[in-house]
Amino acid sequence: MSTRPKAAAAGVLAVAVLSGCGVAQQSGRAAPDPAAETKQTGELALAQRTKELTLHGVDPCRLLTDAQLDELKENGLPELVDAKDQRDGPTCAFRVDAKAPHYTYYLETITTADLQDWLTGKHKKSSMTKEPVNLPGFPALKNYRAGERPQDCETLVGVAPGQTLRAQMAPTTEGAFDQRQMCDMATQVASMALQTLEARK
Repeated sequence: MSTRPKAAAAGVLAVAVLSGCGVAQQSGRAAPDPAAETKQTGELALAQRTKELTLHGVDPCRLLTDAQLDELKENGLPELVDAKDQRDGPTCAFRVDAKAPHYTYYLETITTADLQDWLTGKHKKSSMTKEPVNLPGFPALKNYRAGERPQDCETLVGVAPGQTLRAQMAPTTEGAFDQRQMCDMATQVASMALQTLEARK
């Protein structure tokens, strides 16, 4: 748990948001690797959830430890986004702007929507590209709008039935990152937040 002080929710910060299978041999017979099982979810085959983490009552500004924040080069105070700028749940902004390129990470705790909702429910957008992400123990996908210019990228993790962790990387310095880099950075932050949540269990 981070011991850094947290900025007040009243801070004026606008959210810049959009919007494997292993085989083991035993006695000559193939057996699926439980950690790498997949299931067909909507149009994508996502990993089966083998763990469960709750987001109820979780402060998104405390999902990254001091060591993780240092690794990410976050240089301000984690700031809770004003409720009017949030989408589906409490959202925290982690700014990296001490020197160019400038960008912001966002972590959002959603307790009202399952990951499936981005594939077949009200959160599904045909304009968005969705690809599976490997985060052991959890179904996850990266979600972004493909185009000539790279767009913000988010990683969505189905941490529990009806609960989704959203991690996003949003650059403010134009042209500094390609699409793959932004998605990889969003996934890194999602992975760090999962580590923090698991450590609290």
